[in-house]
Amino acid sequence: MPDSGPSFTVKLADSEAELRAAQRLRYDVFVRELGGGGEMVDHEAGLEQDRFDPFFDHMLAYDDATGEVVGVYRLLPGERAAELGQFYSEDEYDLTVLKQSGRKLLELGRSCLHPDYRGGTAMYHLWNGLAGYVNEREIEVLFGVASFHGIDVQELAQPLSMLHHNHLAPPDLRVRAQPAVFQSMDLVAPEALDRRAAMVQVPSLIKAYLRLGGFVGEGAFIDHAFNTTDVCLVLDTERMNERQRRIYGGA
Repeated sequence: MPDSGPSFTVKLADSEAELRAAQRLRYDVFVRELGGGGEMVDHEAGLEQDRFDPFFDHMLAYDDATGEVVGVYRLLPGERAAELGQFYSEDEYDLTVLKQSGRKLLELGRSCLHPDYRGGTAMYHLWNGLAGYVNEREIEVLFGVASFHGIDVQELAQPLSMLHHNHLAPPDLRVRAQPAVFQSMDLVAPEALDRRAAMVQVPSLIKAYLRLGGFVGEGAFIDHAFNTTDVCLVLDTERMNERQRRIYGGA
Protein backbone atom coordinates (compact mmCIF):
# COMPACT_ATOMS: atom_id res chain seq x y z
CA MET A 1 0.00 0.00 0.00
CA PRO A 2 1.26 3.52 -0.72
CA ASP A 3 2.41 5.57 2.25
CA SER A 4 -0.36 8.03 3.11
CA GLY A 5 2.00 10.18 5.19
CA PRO A 6 1.98 10.79 8.94
CA SER A 7 -1.26 10.54 10.89
CA PHE A 8 -2.08 12.89 13.73
CA THR A 9 -4.27 13.00 16.79
CA VAL A 10 -5.57 16.41 17.87
CA LYS A 11 -6.87 16.89 21.41
CA LEU A 12 -7.07 19.41 24.24
CA ALA A 13 -4.45 19.06 26.96
CA ASP A 14 -6.04 17.52 30.05
CA SER A 15 -3.02 17.01 32.28
CA GLU A 16 -0.02 18.90 33.59
CA ALA A 17 2.23 16.65 31.46
CA GLU A 18 0.41 17.65 28.28
CA LEU A 19 0.60 21.33 29.16
CA ARG A 20 4.36 20.91 29.73
CA ALA A 21 4.68 19.23 26.30
CA ALA A 22 2.99 22.26 24.72
CA GLN A 23 5.27 24.66 26.62
CA ARG A 24 8.35 22.69 25.54
CA LEU A 25 7.43 22.97 21.87
CA ARG A 26 6.70 26.66 22.32
CA TYR A 27 10.13 27.09 23.93
CA ASP A 28 11.84 25.36 20.99
CA VAL A 29 10.05 27.58 18.47
CA PHE A 30 9.61 30.96 20.15
CA VAL A 31 12.75 31.06 22.30
CA ARG A 32 15.39 28.84 20.68
CA GLU A 33 14.39 29.42 17.07
CA LEU A 34 13.00 32.96 17.08
CA GLY A 35 14.93 34.50 19.98
CA GLY A 36 11.91 35.37 22.13
CA GLY A 37 11.77 35.66 25.88
CA GLY A 38 9.44 36.63 28.72
CA GLU A 39 9.54 36.95 32.48
CA MET A 40 8.20 33.44 33.19
CA VAL A 41 10.24 31.56 30.58
CA ASP A 42 12.03 28.65 32.26
CA HIS A 43 15.30 28.26 30.38
CA GLU A 44 16.52 25.45 32.62
CA ALA A 45 13.47 23.27 31.97
CA GLY A 46 13.03 24.59 28.40
CA LEU A 47 9.47 25.85 28.93
CA GLU A 48 7.86 28.92 27.35
CA GLN A 49 5.08 29.80 29.79
CA ASP A 50 3.20 32.79 31.14
CA ARG A 51 0.56 33.72 33.72
CA PHE A 52 -2.24 33.20 31.18
CA ASP A 53 -1.56 29.51 30.53
CA PRO A 54 -3.79 28.16 33.35
CA PHE A 55 -6.83 29.91 31.85
CA PHE A 56 -6.39 28.77 28.24
CA ASP A 57 -7.32 25.53 26.55
CA HIS A 58 -4.24 24.06 24.86
CA MET A 59 -4.89 22.19 21.62
CA LEU A 60 -2.17 19.65 20.79
CA ALA A 61 -1.36 17.79 17.60
CA TYR A 62 0.41 14.46 18.21
CA ASP A 63 2.32 12.53 15.57
CA ASP A 64 0.75 9.09 15.99
CA ALA A 65 3.96 7.35 14.94
CA THR A 66 6.18 8.96 17.59
CA GLY A 67 3.69 10.09 20.24
CA GLU A 68 5.38 13.51 20.19
CA VAL A 69 3.53 16.83 20.34
CA VAL A 70 4.35 18.54 17.03
CA GLY A 71 1.83 21.40 16.96
CA VAL A 72 0.01 23.56 19.48
CA TYR A 73 -2.66 26.25 19.66
CA ARG A 74 -3.77 28.22 22.71
CA LEU A 75 -7.49 29.07 23.00
CA LEU A 76 -9.32 31.40 25.38
CA PRO A 77 -13.14 31.55 25.24
CA GLY A 78 -14.69 34.92 26.09
CA GLU A 79 -16.39 33.79 29.30
CA ARG A 80 -13.06 32.60 30.70
CA ALA A 81 -11.41 35.90 29.77
CA ALA A 82 -14.15 37.61 31.79
CA GLU A 83 -13.14 35.48 34.80
CA LEU A 84 -9.48 36.33 34.21
CA GLY A 85 -10.28 40.02 33.79
CA GLN A 86 -8.78 40.40 30.32
CA PHE A 87 -7.84 38.72 27.08
CA TYR A 88 -4.13 38.08 26.54
CA SER A 89 -3.90 40.52 23.63
CA GLU A 90 -5.54 43.41 25.53
CA ASP A 91 -2.09 44.55 26.63
CA GLU A 92 -1.44 45.23 22.94
CA TYR A 93 -4.90 45.96 21.49
CA ASP A 94 -8.05 47.79 22.53
CA LEU A 95 -10.71 45.08 22.09
CA THR A 96 -13.68 47.23 23.17
CA VAL A 97 -15.44 46.91 19.81
CA LEU A 98 -15.43 43.11 20.12
CA LYS A 99 -16.23 42.95 23.83
CA GLN A 100 -19.25 45.24 23.41
CA SER A 101 -20.58 43.34 20.38
CA GLY A 102 -22.43 40.77 22.46
CA ARG A 103 -21.03 38.03 20.24
CA LYS A 104 -19.25 34.86 21.40
CA LEU A 105 -15.49 35.43 21.22
CA LEU A 106 -12.48 33.14 21.08
CA GLU A 107 -8.89 34.34 21.39
CA LEU A 108 -6.22 32.33 19.59
CA GLY A 109 -2.50 32.42 20.28
CA ARG A 110 0.88 30.71 20.56
CA SER A 111 0.29 28.71 17.38
CA CYS A 112 3.42 26.84 16.36
CA LEU A 113 4.63 23.70 14.61
CA HIS A 114 7.78 21.66 15.02
CA PRO A 115 10.09 22.60 12.09
CA ASP A 116 9.94 19.07 10.62
CA TYR A 117 6.17 19.33 10.21
CA ARG A 118 5.84 22.71 8.52
CA GLY A 119 4.40 22.62 5.04
CA GLY A 120 2.77 19.24 5.72
CA THR A 121 -0.67 18.27 6.96
CA ALA A 122 -0.15 18.86 10.69
CA MET A 123 -1.49 22.43 10.50
CA TYR A 124 -4.52 21.22 8.56
CA HIS A 125 -5.30 18.80 11.39
CA LEU A 126 -4.92 21.56 13.99
CA TRP A 127 -7.29 23.79 11.97
CA ASN A 128 -9.80 20.95 11.78
CA GLY A 129 -9.55 20.53 15.55
CA LEU A 130 -10.06 24.27 15.94
CA ALA A 131 -13.13 24.14 13.65
CA GLY A 132 -14.64 21.45 15.86
CA TYR A 133 -13.96 23.53 18.97
CA VAL A 134 -15.55 26.61 17.36
CA ASN A 135 -18.64 24.74 16.19
CA GLU A 136 -19.15 22.97 19.51
CA ARG A 137 -19.00 26.24 21.46
CA GLU A 138 -20.89 28.29 18.83
CA ILE A 139 -18.05 30.82 18.60
CA GLU A 140 -18.88 33.80 16.38
CA VAL A 141 -15.65 35.82 16.27
CA LEU A 142 -12.08 34.52 16.48
CA PHE A 143 -9.15 36.85 17.01
CA GLY A 144 -5.55 36.94 18.17
CA VAL A 145 -2.17 38.44 17.51
CA ALA A 146 0.05 36.94 14.83
CA SER A 147 3.65 37.89 14.33
CA PHE A 148 6.21 38.94 11.79
CA HIS A 149 9.72 38.00 12.88
CA GLY A 150 11.84 41.04 13.68
CA ILE A 151 11.15 44.56 14.96
CA ASP A 152 12.46 46.72 12.08
CA VAL A 153 9.26 48.36 10.85
CA GLN A 154 10.90 49.75 7.72
CA GLU A 155 11.84 46.23 6.63
CA LEU A 156 8.19 45.25 7.05
CA ALA A 157 6.74 48.42 5.50
CA GLN A 158 5.44 46.66 2.36
CA PRO A 159 3.57 43.75 4.01
CA LEU A 160 2.22 45.90 6.88
CA SER A 161 0.95 48.51 4.41
CA MET A 162 -0.56 45.84 2.16
CA LEU A 163 -2.49 44.42 5.13
CA HIS A 164 -3.63 47.91 6.15
CA HIS A 165 -4.83 48.93 2.68
CA ASN A 166 -6.34 45.61 1.57
CA HIS A 167 -7.41 43.70 4.69
CA LEU A 168 -8.35 46.28 7.35
CA ALA A 169 -11.28 45.11 9.47
CA PRO A 170 -14.66 46.79 9.01
CA PRO A 171 -15.60 49.21 11.80
CA ASP A 172 -17.59 46.66 13.85
CA LEU A 173 -14.51 44.41 14.08
CA ARG A 174 -11.75 47.02 13.97
CA VAL A 175 -9.68 46.55 17.09
CA ARG A 176 -6.89 49.07 17.44
CA ALA A 177 -3.40 48.91 18.92
CA GLN A 178 -3.32 50.53 22.36
CA PRO A 179 -2.46 54.25 22.10
CA ALA A 180 0.78 53.97 24.10
CA VAL A 181 2.19 51.30 21.76
CA PHE A 182 0.43 52.14 18.47
CA GLN A 183 2.64 51.60 15.41
CA SER A 184 1.04 52.76 12.17
CA MET A 185 0.80 50.14 9.40
CA ASP A 186 0.05 52.82 6.80
CA LEU A 187 3.70 53.17 5.77
CA VAL A 188 3.57 52.89 1.98
CA ALA A 189 0.97 54.57 -0.24
CA PRO A 190 -1.39 52.13 -2.04
CA GLU A 191 0.03 53.05 -5.45
CA ALA A 192 3.59 52.29 -4.24
CA LEU A 193 2.71 48.79 -3.01
CA ASP A 194 4.33 45.76 -4.59
CA ARG A 195 1.62 43.27 -3.62
CA ARG A 196 3.54 40.20 -4.77
CA ALA A 197 6.71 41.14 -2.90
CA ALA A 198 4.64 42.11 0.14
CA MET A 199 2.87 38.74 0.22
CA VAL A 200 6.21 36.90 0.17
CA GLN A 201 7.01 38.53 3.51
CA VAL A 202 3.66 37.60 5.08
CA PRO A 203 3.97 34.56 7.39
CA SER A 204 1.99 31.50 6.33
CA LEU A 205 -0.31 31.64 9.38
CA ILE A 206 -1.42 35.18 8.51
CA LYS A 207 -1.94 34.14 4.87
CA ALA A 208 -4.13 31.27 6.07
CA TYR A 209 -6.35 33.67 8.05
CA LEU A 210 -6.61 36.00 5.05
CA ARG A 211 -7.65 33.11 2.80
CA LEU A 212 -10.42 32.34 5.27
CA GLY A 213 -11.65 35.92 5.02
CA GLY A 214 -9.82 37.28 8.05
CA PHE A 215 -9.10 40.95 8.66
CA VAL A 216 -6.42 42.89 10.53
CA GLY A 217 -6.96 45.47 13.23
CA GLU A 218 -5.58 48.97 12.95
CA GLY A 219 -1.96 49.45 13.96
CA ALA A 220 0.83 47.03 14.83
CA PHE A 221 2.58 46.32 18.13
CA ILE A 222 6.35 45.99 18.42
CA ASP A 223 7.04 43.14 20.85
CA HIS A 224 10.64 43.54 22.01
CA ALA A 225 10.47 40.55 24.38
CA PHE A 226 9.55 38.20 21.53
CA ASN A 227 11.52 40.03 18.81
CA THR A 228 8.35 40.30 16.70
CA THR A 229 6.03 42.81 15.10
CA ASP A 230 2.45 41.81 15.90
CA VAL A 231 -0.79 42.40 14.05
CA CYS A 232 -4.24 41.50 15.37
CA LEU A 233 -6.24 39.16 13.15
CA VAL A 234 -10.03 38.98 13.37
CA LEU A 235 -12.20 36.32 11.75
CA ASP A 236 -15.99 36.61 11.72
CA THR A 237 -17.58 33.21 11.10
CA GLU A 238 -20.71 34.87 9.66
CA ARG A 239 -18.69 36.69 7.03
CA MET A 240 -16.91 33.55 5.79
CA ASN A 241 -18.28 32.55 2.40
CA GLU A 242 -19.36 28.99 1.71
CA ARG A 243 -16.12 28.01 0.03
CA GLN A 244 -14.10 29.32 2.96
CA ARG A 245 -16.47 27.62 5.39
CA ARG A 246 -15.86 24.30 3.61
CA ILE A 247 -12.09 24.74 3.80
CA TYR A 248 -12.33 25.72 7.46
CA GLY A 249 -14.63 22.83 8.37
CA GLY A 250 -12.58 20.34 6.39
CA ALA A 251 -15.62 19.37 4.32
